[in-house]
Amino acid sequence: MLFKIILIFLLAMVLVGMVGKLVFPSAIDRMKNKALGRGPVCRSCGRYIIGKSCDCGKKG
Repeated sequence: MLFKIILIFLLAMVLVGMVGKLVFPSAIDRMKNKALGRGPVCRSCGRYIIGKSCDCGKKG
């Protein structure tokens, strides 16, 4: 009995996830890109900016 309840719950979660992916297909990509986002990089040399300016001497 407990196994059936757990199985039905898991199947319902899979169904909710599939419906959510169909309704909001780009939401997951946006969240993933925001979480993995790169820090501030210099436009001229492409290195990460630590502080106010880059090591190459140009301001970001």
